[in-house]
Amino acid sequence: MAQPRSVDQIIRAGFGICPNMLDILAITSPIFLIIALGYVAVRQNIIAQDVARSMGAFVMNFALPALLVKTLSGRPIADIIHGEFLIAYGGGSLIILTIGIAYTRFIARKSFANATLQGLGMSFSNSGFIGYPIALQVLGPPAAIALTLCVMIETLVMMPLVLVLGDSANNNGQGRLQVLGKALKNLCKTPIIIAIFAGLCLSLTGIELPAPALKAIDMLAMSSGPVALFVIGAGLVGLKIRGMRVDMARIVTGKLILHPLIVFSLVWLMPPMEPVLQIAAVSFACSPMLSIYAVFGQRYGHEGLCAASLMIATSLSFITISTALWLLDTTQVFGPMP
Repeated sequence: MAQPRSVDQIIRAGFGICPNMLDILAITSPIFLIIALGYVAVRQNIIAQDVARSMGAFVMNFALPALLVKTLSGRPIADIIHGEFLIAYGGGSLIILTIGIAYTRFIARKSFANATLQGLGMSFSNSGFIGYPIALQVLGPPAAIALTLCVMIETLVMMPLVLVLGDSANNNGQGRLQVLGKALKNLCKTPIIIAIFAGLCLSLTGIELPAPALKAIDMLAMSSGPVALFVIGAGLVGLKIRGMRVDMARIVTGKLILHPLIVFSLVWLMPPMEPVLQIAAVSFACSPMLSIYAVFGQRYGHEGLCAASLMIATSLSFITISTALWLLDTTQVFGPMP
């Protein structure tokens, strides 16, 4: 008597999908289903977009900081700081930022502020809202360490650099050092940076937080992934594509293809690090640009281009992320996935 087959076995047989690809889709599909749910909820006025923005503020100011504190506290500092990861991911991000700015400024003949924005869109991943939830599904708890390292690169290196370049190009009447000082001062006040500093202090001193505090932090941390994904979908409502197709295609291609390829190349060339961190670096680079990309565009007068690029990149990232994870799993260039 034939044994009953599961749904995934039927799909594999009926559509000829190779096992590891279906496994990858099983990881990435729920991520984008939650994004779609956020989009539908706001589109159908089940939740107001202002409420969704407040949910995003909750993630940035409470849930993600709690996750970082939880990850860093109680771990030896040697288990947190990985120089090879910082060089590979940070170096790859800086390389694609430079390529994006140079190409847009000198070949596409755009203004320097526009070039800076396009370089930002190609190089600054949405680590907290998309990169981490995907890496968590693939890698488990080590994804939080990778998130911490990515946040260090993006908030301490990329963000101040882009603000200095953009503001100085926009002739705000401030010198580069003044802009940099202001940017660093503002960054030091953000909950994510405070959480990293607090977590590192707890790691270095070995101080353990009281059990009720740890439980509260754990509860907040658990909410970061799904709420962040819901907010991404909600933020896509109302974004429109108007012209600018060449610029938009350049930004999306740079972010979803060139950025992961450059980070992959540097990870492969670097001295060996833990395979989970190698996979994490590439998967974070595969994420679309940061969710506040349109806010940066508004700051420099190019909100439409940034909003349209964000919408297209977020939509297409389901395909590119699934493909990248499938290739990593198939080739096992960094070893088998966990």
